Amino acid sequence: MSIQFICAECGGKHAPENLLWRCPCGGLLNVDEYTISFPMDEIKKRSATMGRYLEALPFQNSSVFEQVTLGEGYTPMVPLDSNSPNIMMKMDYMMPTLSFKDRGAAVLIAKAKELGVTNIIADSSGNAGTSIAAYASRAGISCDIYVPASTSPKKLKQIKAHGANLHEIPGSREDTAAAAMEAVEKKQVFYASHVYNPYFYQGTKTYAFEIWEQLNGEVPDTIVIPVGNGTLLLGAYYGFRELLKCGNISKIPRFVAVQAEGCAPLVQAFERGEKDAEPVVNTGTAAEGIAIAAPARHRQILQAIRDTDGIIITAPEEKIEQAREELAKKGFYVEPTTAATYAGFQKYRSQYKQGNPDHGDEKIVIPLCGAGIKAN
Repeated sequence: MSIQFICAECGGKHAPENLLWRCPCGGLLNVDEYTISFPMDEIKKRSATMGRYLEALPFQNSSVFEQVTLGEGYTPMVPLDSNSPNIMMKMDYMMPTLSFKDRGAAVLIAKAKELGVTNIIADSSGNAGTSIAAYASRAGISCDIYVPASTSPKKLKQIKAHGANLHEIPGSREDTAAAAMEAVEKKQVFYASHVYNPYFYQGTKTYAFEIWEQLNGEVPDTIVIPVGNGTLLLGAYYGFRELLKCGNISKIPRFVAVQAEGCAPLVQAFERGEKDAEPVVNTGTAAEGIAIAAPARHRQILQAIRDTDGIIITAPEEKIEQAREELAKKGFYVEPTTAATYAGFQKYRSQYKQGNPDHGDEKIVIPLCGAGIKAN
C-alpha cells in the first residue's frame, strides 16, 4: 500500500517518509485517498478493537500496529437511559488512557515506528499528550510533551507516569503549540501533533466504523460531537465518507458540533456563513479540551459540518457542571469537556423540538470522550 500526503491548499503530494508536518507552501496535509475495504466475514472474526478494520487503516505492515496497540477501540454504545432508546452514548472514555485520543495516537505512533522515528514532540491540552506519551513509551520512542501550565494536575501526572519529558508552558493553548513547533524546527524531530499530523485522523475515523457496525450496518440520524481542534469530528467525517464511498451506507449522519461558550471561533464563522474562522480570545471555560481559540483546521471543520447539513452550537457554561452531575447519576462519570457536549446536546434538543414534533424518533449518538477521574 502506497500512502501519500496531499496539501489541502496547493494540492501538492508528499511522501510521509520526509517527516513533513505541513506543506512547504504552509498548507495543512491530509492523507491522500488509498484503497480500503471492509471484509465483514473477516472483520467479525477479529478481536473487538479498532484493529479489526486493518484493511481501512494506512499500514504497510500490520505487525507494527500489533506491537503498539493497547487494545483500544470498539467501545460500548448504550442508551442514555431506559426512557431514551434512540439516544446512544458512545463510551470512548473506556480506552487505555481514558480518552478517545487513543484512537488517533495508536495509529500515529505506529506509523512513526514504521517510519523509523526514535524521537517525537507533541503539544496538547492534556488528553492527547497523555495518549501519545503512553503509545510512544510502548513503541520505545522518546517523547516530549508540551502542555499549558494550567492543565489538570491529574493529566500532568499521567503524562509523567508514561515516561514523557513534560514541558509546562505559561499562557494559552496557542502559546503551547507555538513552543512545541519551535522545538520541532530547532531539533528537527518528528512532530506527533494530533492537529497537524494527518495520521491521527486515520485513527479517529474508526469511531464512525464502530457506530456503523454496532448499529448493524445502519447509521444514526445525528452525531453530536465536541469540537476544539476537530480531531474527532474530522475523523468521524472521514470514516463515514469512506463507508459511503464503499457502498456500506447510503447517507452520512447530520453533525451537530458543540463548542464551549467562552471559546467559540467556529460558531462565529458558521453563523456568518464564512469559510474561515478568525481567532478569538478564550474568555474561560471548564471545557479545557475544546478551548481552542485558533483551530488550525478551521476551514475543513466548517466544510465537514456544512457537508452533512449540520449545525454548530455553544454549550452554556453555567450548564456544564449540571450536565456532568446528570450524566453521573445515569452511570457516566465524565470530565467537564464531555459534560459540555451533553449540555450542548440538551440545548440542541430543546431548540430542535420547538419546530419538530417528531424529534423523539431521531436516532442520536453522543461521544463520552474523557473519564471524570482525569479532571480536578
